[in-house]
Amino acid sequence: MDKSIKIKIDGKGIIAKEGQTIVEAAEENGIYIPTLCHLKGIIPSGSCRICNVKVNGRFLTACTTKIHDGFEIENNSPEITELRKIIIETLFVSGNHYCPACEKSGNCILQALAYQYRIMIPRFPYIYEQREIDASSPKLILERNRCVLCKRCVRTIKTDDGKNYFAIEGRGHKARIILDEELAKTMTEEKAMKAMENCPVGCILKKETGFIKPIGERKYDKESISKVCVK
Repeated sequence: MDKSIKIKIDGKGIIAKEGQTIVEAAEENGIYIPTLCHLKGIIPSGSCRICNVKVNGRFLTACTTKIHDGFEIENNSPEITELRKIIIETLFVSGNHYCPACEKSGNCILQALAYQYRIMIPRFPYIYEQREIDASSPKLILERNRCVLCKRCVRTIKTDDGKNYFAIEGRGHKARIILDEELAKTMTEEKAMKAMENCPVGCILKKETGFIKPIGERKYDKESISKVCVK
């Protein structure tokens, strides 16, 4: 039987289970903590830092931190909100995210987070770096200008014997997502679609698949991401 643990999030006492992460405990109790790189069911990486919370006065990533009895967690303080806004704005200006022309508009987590935190104009200058687009795969297009290096594709899209279709090449500002050329030739329609769906932005696009659901009727078009994610 799972051991129950008492914690507080923004002063609200909740009961969680031993072994849960802060994100899992919050979600189970109807509390929204934003995530970008995290995907339910896979090992968290804590790479995007958007889920940063303050635990007993210390900043920690909610997707990787397991709860302990007596945790007092700040999730919606002005300080944390400002930190999250800085991260979102940095991701926008370091890539080329032109939402009106993006196939992922309405299904994009980065876009939805910008709406959630009411970001209109980033405070930082745009870099306008031009990154190479890779359309060599039979089924996928890699629009690297939109990649946020969340590593979701690396962690979730694998062959039946566990080989990775995707990898990160390079380090620092030169890091980029790549797709194994030989494995890409054997990728099924289902895995290609899953790769596009798991990408939180418009970086991975399945060829010959566009605007199946019209803009205005997509996941985050009618409700904010915080409401969608705590249902």
